[in-house]
Amino acid sequence: MLVLRCALSLVTGFSVLPAQDVDKVVQQLTARFTPKPVRFQFALIGDQQYTPTQEKLFENTIDSMNKDKLAFVVHDGDIIGSNKPCDDATFARRLKTFGRSEHPFILTPGDNDWTDCGKATMGGYNQLERLDKVRKQFLPAPGRTLGKGPLAVLSQSQIQGFEKFVENLIWSQGQVLFATVHVVGTNNNAARPAEYEPRNAANLFWIRAAFTIAKKQRFRGVMLIMQANPHFDEKRRKPGDGFAATVAALERETLQFSGQVVLVHGDSHYFRIDKPLVRAQNNPEGARVENFTRVETFGPPDVHWIRATADPQDPMVFQFEQRIVEANIRPK
Repeated sequence: MLVLRCALSLVTGFSVLPAQDVDKVVQQLTARFTPKPVRFQFALIGDQQYTPTQEKLFENTIDSMNKDKLAFVVHDGDIIGSNKPCDDATFARRLKTFGRSEHPFILTPGDNDWTDCGKATMGGYNQLERLDKVRKQFLPAPGRTLGKGPLAVLSQSQIQGFEKFVENLIWSQGQVLFATVHVVGTNNNAARPAEYEPRNAANLFWIRAAFTIAKKQRFRGVMLIMQANPHFDEKRRKPGDGFAATVAALERETLQFSGQVVLVHGDSHYFRIDKPLVRAQNNPEGARVENFTRVETFGPPDVHWIRATADPQDPMVFQFEQRIVEANIRPK
């Protein structure tokens, strides 16, 4: 069991508490998140704007989403191509485009956005400097989202001891609890333990916090959004695997949760909806974990989006639709 000692001081009116464990901290948060019998829709996107052509096509995607009645839009990371400059000018263009969203717009960072920026082809930047830039530019204040519409979110940075992890968010809508978790490709940057280890600990805390709140408040669904494909098909994790702890936490928490769980990610640029999680113990036939679903968003060269519906009357809670942007269909 993960136990972290921390104090809580939220800008949303919670009192300052003495040091205590995760469960006690979470106990102070549960009242903020209350399930409601409401059906709603939202958008899922990721891995976009890799080339100048895709930048133009992404404007059509924004237009398409703006025409729908959506509660919010979530971008699962990678806002630039893997061999394109990570410069301030590119970040400024992305911020302007995201600001066109008529709906609240949430971004969780990807590896192209900071870990890979040290490549010569991406400008040879210091990755930590780029991460700091991403946080300050796209997540300028705890509890504040991009886009034109407001959305009440809790940032992990509002919990003492996690101040720099402004990108990890929790919010609720209808019968679903949502959380973004900063897990990125390139093996989650595990080759740089000074950066990886505290972020990984924060992520594990956040996953546990989300499920604890969901169970206490009896939400029917949990959706986690991150950038990396954690490679569920890896039968035996090697030492130094940057996703091992995340996958183990997903399995443990899903098995202890009676509702539906969805993991949304990008990274491998292959739209799919499947059941990839296999219980690691006492499972000789290799049965899938039935209440866990993976959704991978469209990636380059495909510039489209997914419309998700959360329906309290649906036993599976979630429904997903491909939204193919007509203006982005390539000539045959």
